[in-house]
Amino acid sequence: MKTLDNLLLLGDERLYQVCEPVLPSELPQVADWVADLHNVMEQIRAKYHFGRAIAAPQLGIMKRLIYMNINKPVVFINPELSNLSTDMFELWDDCMSFPNLLVKVMRHQQITINYLDKQWQPQQWVMDGALSELLQHEFDHLNGILCTMRAINNTSFKWR
Repeated sequence: MKTLDNLLLLGDERLYQVCEPVLPSELPQVADWVADLHNVMEQIRAKYHFGRAIAAPQLGIMKRLIYMNINKPVVFINPELSNLSTDMFELWDDCMSFPNLLVKVMRHQQITINYLDKQWQPQQWVMDGALSELLQHEFDHLNGILCTMRAINNTSFKWR
């Protein structure tokens, strides 16, 4: 079982890599990966008091997999974003891989996410506001993009 000690931190070269799709043959491994993601997210919540979702590459699992747990757990396998709204909003973004740093970014107000669930069934979810920005952040992780790379300008950083 992975723990907080396995969380990749800012500067780890793996955080900048593009992840590979989860293959159908890897579906049996997804439950173990999700258990690890859940465990580490709970440890982050206990230590830093934030955390709604985590992307697999943050634990060195270089697969296109996101775990979200707000009111209930949701697993996004091989997600794709579409229908990104032209309406944007500004926010202070945080990240488990650098838990004491906040970064001011712009995110789309609304997105559509298409993904496979744990049963390998296609799903679609239109998200607004806070959920929209959360999934954009996690999706960026799958493409090796950190919110530090999306900072609005050179003064868009502050300590928590």
